[in-house]
Amino acid sequence: MVLLRVAACGARRRDRRDCRCVLLRYRSAVRCGYRAAARGWSAADRFGYCLLQRAALRILILGGTREARELADIASGERGYEIVSSLAGRVRAPVLPVGAVRVGGFGGVAGLRKWLADNGIDAVVDATHPFAGGITANAAQAAADTGLPVLHVRRPGWREEPGDRWIRVPDLAGAAEAVTGLGDRVFLTIGRQGVAAFADLPQWFLIRAIDPPEGAMPARHELLLARGPFALDDEIALLRAHRIDAMVTKDSGGALTEAKLAAARVLAIPVVVIERPALPAGARRVETVAAAWDWLRRLGSGESAGGLE
Repeated sequence: MVLLRVAACGARRRDRRDCRCVLLRYRSAVRCGYRAAARGWSAADRFGYCLLQRAALRILILGGTREARELADIASGERGYEIVSSLAGRVRAPVLPVGAVRVGGFGGVAGLRKWLADNGIDAVVDATHPFAGGITANAAQAAADTGLPVLHVRRPGWREEPGDRWIRVPDLAGAAEAVTGLGDRVFLTIGRQGVAAFADLPQWFLIRAIDPPEGAMPARHELLLARGPFALDDEIALLRAHRIDAMVTKDSGGALTEAKLAAARVLAIPVVVIERPALPAGARRVETVAAAWDWLRRLGSGESAGGLE
C-alpha cells in the first residue's frame, strides 16, 4: 500500500513535499524489515514485527534545553518514533533526556550530514539554546542537503515590562561597551561562554554560570556556580548583598532564570540584554513543545507535509 501511494504521488507529479511523509514512512518500513530479517525471522514474523513497530521514524533532537527533554519524553512514549537526543557536551553534569543520547559535536555541516545518513535519520528537531547559532545553522544546511524536514523550537524571548531599564545590544561586544558606564559592580549572567568579552573592563563582576567560564576572566570578579530555577526573593537578596549596579544577560527566554529580570525591575537596576541571533532564512519555527509534538505527530501519521516546512 505504501509503494502504491508513493507511485501515485510520482504519477500525479505533485510537489515532493506533499509526498515526503509517505516516503519517510516507506524508508523506515524498509529499515524495519532489514532489522527483522537480520534476526532470521520468517516473512510472517517480519511483517508482524514491523506492524507492531509501525515503521518507526528516527528523529534526531538537538537538545540541551528543557523543551528538548520534554519533547523526547513525549515522543519516546509513543509508538512509531525512535528518538536520539544529541547534547553538545559543554555542561559537566547535564540533565539527560529520556531515551538514546549522544554527546559531542558532529564535525560541521559535512559531519552532521554524514551522521544523519549513517544513522537513518528521518527528521531533525533543533531544540538547542536560542544562542547556539552554530549548530542551528549546521542543522538547517545539513537537513537541506539531505532533503530531510527540520523544525526549530525556540521559546519566546523575554518582554520588556513597565519599570524595566533595558538596553538592547546585538552581541557580546556591544554588551561590553554598553555596561562600561553603568556602574562599578556588574552581575554577569550570560553562561560560561563569552565571559572573555568583559575581561579587559575595570569593573567588578559577579559571574553566575552552571560551570566555570572558558577563557580569560575580568581581573576583579567573584564566580558563583549555580543552576536555576531561581526565586524572585533570592534574586533580590543576591543583587542587594553584592550591591549590583547593572546586569548583563542574554535574551534566553523561559521561566527558569526570568526572576533576575523582575529583581532588577524592583531595584531599578539597568539591564543590558543581548539579542538572539537570527534563525536561518526560511526556517520553520515553533515556540512550544506542544507545537513541536504536533509537527512530529503529523510527520509520523503521513498527513500532508505542506505545512511541515
